[in-house]
Amino acid sequence: MSATDWIWQPDKESIERTNVFRFLKRLGFAGHEEFLRFSRDDPEQFYSELVKEMGVEWFEPYTRVLDTSRGVEWSRWFVGGKLNIAWNCLDRHAQGAAASRPAIVWEGEDGSVRKLTFAELYGEVSRLAHGLEALGLGKGDRVALSMPMVPEVVVILYACFKLGIIVVPIFSGFGPNAFATRLEDSGARVAITVDFLERRGRLLPLKEKVDQASESAPDLERVVVYRYKSGEVPWNAARDIWWHDLVADRPAEHESLPLDSEDRALILYTSGTTGEPKGAVHTHAGALVQTAKEIYLGFDHQPNDLFFWLSDIGWMMGPWTIIGNHHFGGTIFLYDGAFDYPQADRLWELIERHRVTTLGVSPTAIRLLMRKNHDLVRRHDLTSLRLLGSTGEPWDETSYMWFFETVGERRCPIINISGGTEIIGCFLFPLPIQPLKPCTLGGPAPGMATEVFDDDGRPARGKKGYLVCTRPAPSMTRGLWNAPGRYLETYWSRFPGAWYHGDWASIDEEGCWFLHGRADETFNVAGRKIGPAEVEQALIGHPMVSEAAVIGAPDEVTGEKIVAFVVLKPGAESAPALNGQLRSQVAKTLGAAFRPRSIYVVTELPKTQSGKIVRRAIRDAYLGEPVGDLSAVGNPEALDPVRALKES
Repeated sequence: MSATDWIWQPDKESIERTNVFRFLKRLGFAGHEEFLRFSRDDPEQFYSELVKEMGVEWFEPYTRVLDTSRGVEWSRWFVGGKLNIAWNCLDRHAQGAAASRPAIVWEGEDGSVRKLTFAELYGEVSRLAHGLEALGLGKGDRVALSMPMVPEVVVILYACFKLGIIVVPIFSGFGPNAFATRLEDSGARVAITVDFLERRGRLLPLKEKVDQASESAPDLERVVVYRYKSGEVPWNAARDIWWHDLVADRPAEHESLPLDSEDRALILYTSGTTGEPKGAVHTHAGALVQTAKEIYLGFDHQPNDLFFWLSDIGWMMGPWTIIGNHHFGGTIFLYDGAFDYPQADRLWELIERHRVTTLGVSPTAIRLLMRKNHDLVRRHDLTSLRLLGSTGEPWDETSYMWFFETVGERRCPIINISGGTEIIGCFLFPLPIQPLKPCTLGGPAPGMATEVFDDDGRPARGKKGYLVCTRPAPSMTRGLWNAPGRYLETYWSRFPGAWYHGDWASIDEEGCWFLHGRADETFNVAGRKIGPAEVEQALIGHPMVSEAAVIGAPDEVTGEKIVAFVVLKPGAESAPALNGQLRSQVAKTLGAAFRPRSIYVVTELPKTQSGKIVRRAIRDAYLGEPVGDLSAVGNPEALDPVRALKES
């Protein structure tokens, strides 16, 4: 690429104002490349310096940064140290100079606005912590939450962290079956939800969905319901309790327990290619250090920032935003509602009115917004913005440049980050002192020994390869909840000794990194990941379907769409209404976001001799691409109708 491909080049003055510049200078490095090399080659020294730089506070100091005596797959970090996310992100600010600073600025779809200072948030958190204790909850118990993006999600997180309770956020758009699977696997004793969601002016029952899911969750004892909207909800007096009753007359102070660095804080579910969803397990030290590192170094946290990432609490970016910013006493902006309702410029209006400084969105959101009249953006004063962020899926250059030029006016760098639920953070992100090309992720994040491997496990340059990490990092999941063997198989078996992340990546001749989608079969629909097995199980739940295979195909708006192929049971006949029934079946089971875009009835599915459906061959045939070696496929002729579908 030529020099003209660089679209962003920070000047000397702006570089010298950044946190990362001051940090690398303090460590004695002349530039960011030397700094990044040190962070990857000597992670113990890097993370030791980092926690001091970021002001992480410990109840008891750690005695060793990293312990790999149980194998690199089971690394332990900050051994012997005791701390608590709630203390670092809330208590010390509520009791210090930041007490009157806004911790949260919130707006709902109906235009209502709330603000909570750190002192006010501390009181709300303490009352809920006392309430949870009254329910008999304590360290190691699990509490699930499925909520709209309201201030109470922050209250729940910190109240649980205070007590050593493990939080299980669940996407509010999931259907009852997907919700139930996560409740059952986590063994959550309590679920916290609201009466209704509001989307595009319509009330959607969330409590009712939790009730349906609870029928398959034998460990669930209580459901706490926050009164968010008016309306009657089904009620089980022996199990359900209103939030306001739970916290009534509780003390407004509660200490945070000193917890071991390795004590669990979160179970974040992500989808796999087979079987049930995977529960990534995150610790107090790992989650805090990783999220704070990225806010501090990647997004250059400043005291007057108002940080807004368009997200759901059930997506990793929800807890990431909250923990990472609040560690520094920063203010976050939360919005609950559709970003283009009641008018198409709602997002730009929010930024202008609240003077947001950092905006993070998915590429899908930008692809949708750029279809609107460009004047909708230009009507609003967006000069408060200083940084843009994105994650969740690969960019296309047209959408990326529209975000950079129309929203950021070519003056705001796009901090394009990528990692995953499994590390509650990023393997890749550009530092704000680095030049940028369209769609790039910069390179390996500080402290992350990221590499691109070919099929033989050797570094690949100038071509697509597999994104891996060759050294452990503090926030890597401590196994998978209830599935240690699956954890080893998923992340550590492809390239022994290296973490295999399942993404295609490449590095160009000038050292810029790019992502190219999933190398495994997980779908990424508008930034939401789900495994094919869950969708296939939902389809097979229909009485007429005997077998199903689903693939992901490119989509210009959502990045990827789900396409399904079904085999009907003997005697069943395809009818015009069947397609709609099957799409509704998936939406009801998993949520509307995962409804297949297209469904085709076929007589058979291609399988290996052992009976495994060959999804990758189906996808290649459907897209008109070479299907490669079919020697292991027992019925390759089953691909002929798939090819014809694409050709027709």
